[in-house]
Amino acid sequence: MLEWYSTGHNYKDLMDECEDLICSVARLINGNNKISYRGRDIQLDTPWTQMSVDAAFHQFASMAMDTALAKDCFDEVMANEIEPNLGSPTPLFLYDYPAPCGALARLKPGNDLLAERFELYIAGIELCNGFSELTDAAEQSARFEKEQHLRRSLNKTVYPMPHKFLSALTDMPAAAGNALGIDRLVMLFADRRTIDEVVAFVPEDL
Repeated sequence: MLEWYSTGHNYKDLMDECEDLICSVARLINGNNKISYRGRDIQLDTPWTQMSVDAAFHQFASMAMDTALAKDCFDEVMANEIEPNLGSPTPLFLYDYPAPCGALARLKPGNDLLAERFELYIAGIELCNGFSELTDAAEQSARFEKEQHLRRSLNKTVYPMPHKFLSALTDMPAAAGNALGIDRLVMLFADRRTIDEVVAFVPEDL
């Protein structure tokens, strides 16, 4: 996993950084802006496609985003109906997730129903998860308390408040953060079907 943070930037800036990073790797390895994966040619020429989560639900899913949230099947619909369609023949950034799906992300100015979060897909594979960081300690604390209340109502384990994290958050400048799966990126460039084919140790060996 490659994780990085960028002060003074937001999630849109990190999308640009992802483009630059992966295109640089492609040129270094292949000498061009193209990946061949499982018989499909993926063109990496920028700018890459950007699609909101809401638009993806309208285009690919059997129900609207709000309906999936209400029925508690958002992740299931994403995995089975939406993700296989993303990132071919060009990479795609899926962005503006519903607020409940961005626990540590800043809410979108002017629309607090959405979080400034994105994921990158290439050939149907999710490569990274990034967002504009929530640096408001009071708001983050309120979110944690809401989550505690929800878990308590469901008779689930209630975890203690992360007071050290919340205290440190008051000193954090405006920033965006991203986590990119290097193993998945290697799998794409090596044209392998599974991560087990490119990692040093598979779970069965540990």
